[in-house]
Amino acid sequence: MVGGYQQINGYFYRMNIFNTIADTRSYLATVRNRPVTLGLVPTMGALHEGHLSLVRRSVEENHFTGISIFVNPIQFNNPADLEKYPRTLEADLRLLEPLLGENDFIFAPSVKEMYPIPETHVYRFGPLETTMEGAFRPGHFNGVGIVVNKLFRITQPDRAYFGEKDFQQLAIIRRMTEIENIKVKIIPCPIIREPDGLAMSSRNVRLTPEHRKAAPLIYRSMIEICRSAEGRYPDDLKNDIRSRIDSTGLLVTEYIEFAEESTLQPVKTFEHKGNVRCFVAVRAGDVRLIDNLRFFKGDERH
Repeated sequence: MVGGYQQINGYFYRMNIFNTIADTRSYLATVRNRPVTLGLVPTMGALHEGHLSLVRRSVEENHFTGISIFVNPIQFNNPADLEKYPRTLEADLRLLEPLLGENDFIFAPSVKEMYPIPETHVYRFGPLETTMEGAFRPGHFNGVGIVVNKLFRITQPDRAYFGEKDFQQLAIIRRMTEIENIKVKIIPCPIIREPDGLAMSSRNVRLTPEHRKAAPLIYRSMIEICRSAEGRYPDDLKNDIRSRIDSTGLLVTEYIEFAEESTLQPVKTFEHKGNVRCFVAVRAGDVRLIDNLRFFKGDERH
């Protein structure tokens, strides 16, 4: 597809929508022939208010914005999770349409377009990839690094926007840009939550009514237990959070960790100079949910 009005299943979108790398680069060559800034919001679609908050911020801070919509198969270590991941392109486009200006664009490639030949590159992210998500999802961060590198090479953004819900992913992407010497500013954006506290996620639509009702306990448990942290150790708090979450009979804690934000390495005490964050991964039936909360001693947290 090329820019202008786009017709998809009878609906006309007034947006620049591209499915190929060549068309995307060709378009960018026309709009970047003057000093402008480009913000990029990489997504896997199934958009929600969390994604839209990133788009709004990019539109506000840059001359124009690109949104990628691509379910990246090589970052899924579980084939069933890939198969079940929501694909809602038309609904996504309708959400984006009122937010975008005439120079903004959407890049929605196929798997064949992104990976014409099998991908064999292997990143070495060191300790950043061996804890938490890396320990439970082998190969996940290598797939993330590969696809984000490709997106950055294709679009050459000045800024790229990512939500802090995937906090470990943020650290991996920063490291990837160092490895690849890519000059892009990574912009972390706050977690957007439902009114009951559940972190917004594309996977939330797959929760059963019972699991959806129980899921806000994840965030509530982190908040309440961390408030009682004075004079205690991380392992004690982890046990309390796990016990509270698992008591539902509907949620099963996969891991809980208190880690230093810059290194993502676990801390053994809270006598720590750097910022510490609490990370949680929970199984709600066949849906995996992650969340995190910045933690400080006493009431100094958010």
